[in-house]
Amino acid sequence: MSIEDQLRERLRKVEALYFGAATAGERDAAGAAAERLKAKLAEAGRGDPPVEMKLSLPDQWSVKLFIALCRRYGIRPFRYPRQHATTVMVKVSRGFFDTVVWPQFSGLHADMSLYFAQTTERLIRDAIHADTADAETRSERAGLR
Repeated sequence: MSIEDQLRERLRKVEALYFGAATAGERDAAGAAAERLKAKLAEAGRGDPPVEMKLSLPDQWSVKLFIALCRRYGIRPFRYPRQHATTVMVKVSRGFFDTVVWPQFSGLHADMSLYFAQTTERLIRDAIHADTADAETRSERAGLR
């Protein structure tokens, strides 16, 4: 395991401590440790130069989540004129993106999608109609000409 891989692993553990912290003091200590590790990781990543990447995300919620994660790690997301609102550009080292940013985005995006689906289902069931099943499938087009 390379020094960069070790730093990334330590950073993931410290961030897990940060988000699971019970007190403000624990959170502050974990946050300070994460900042030190990010600095070391940036130093180690100098051998992995930043590359420009274009991401086309499915919806505005995904864009907001991705941008927030980028900013958390000091990555400045941007877009060029005439690009879609769901397109996000980043300039970041490929190794850091593949091992830290994208896995976190993927996990959080899956959780967020599940939450949105469950919430939508519940709101429709409670406020509009109790039957939220999909439309039936018919074998032929009866009555349409």
